[in-house]
Amino acid sequence: MVKLIGSNRVRTAVFISGTGSNLKNLIKFSFLNKSPINISLIVSSNKRAKGLNFANRYKIKKKIYNFNSMKKSESLILKQLKINKISLICLAGFMKILSPNFIKKFRGIILNIHPSLLPKYKGLNTHERVIQNKEKYSGCTVHYVNSRLDSGKIILQAKVKILKEDTSSSLKKKILKQEHLLYPKAINKVFF
Repeated sequence: MVKLIGSNRVRTAVFISGTGSNLKNLIKFSFLNKSPINISLIVSSNKRAKGLNFANRYKIKKKIYNFNSMKKSESLILKQLKINKISLICLAGFMKILSPNFIKKFRGIILNIHPSLLPKYKGLNTHERVIQNKEKYSGCTVHYVNSRLDSGKIILQAKVKILKEDTSSSLKKKILKQEHLLYPKAINKVFF
């Protein structure tokens, strides 16, 4: 099932905190012949993250950091990224904000997927806020990470129509489907 990966692929780390549905999707994407990435490391801020099961299933190296000390955790992560020759980080439901120092020290590219049409609804609880404000559309955005929260250059977006009967939960499901389509497309756009 798992194909041998050529050395010309971009060594990638995926950062997670939860169920890892975007991680699973990126792993499947990485197995495609034309994929530019090889997922070499999974980093989690939560030792109970369900997404860590994918590390076991697909035999990908995993590291867990508790972030009790942000500085110490980030320093250890930077060492791991160097050891594993990582040049791309994909944030996928990672519930920690990386410090400007970390972003500056990491020499590669950092991407994030956010469940709103940025620049609208940065931060948390996006679906609830979108519904409360009676927006007609929402969606998701893949963007470069810079030192300001959800403010990096936008790579791609996907739009979702909000129906009258939508709740934050139903909207989340609709947007997640789009996230799974969008993240691989955005990665291809960055590297091809």
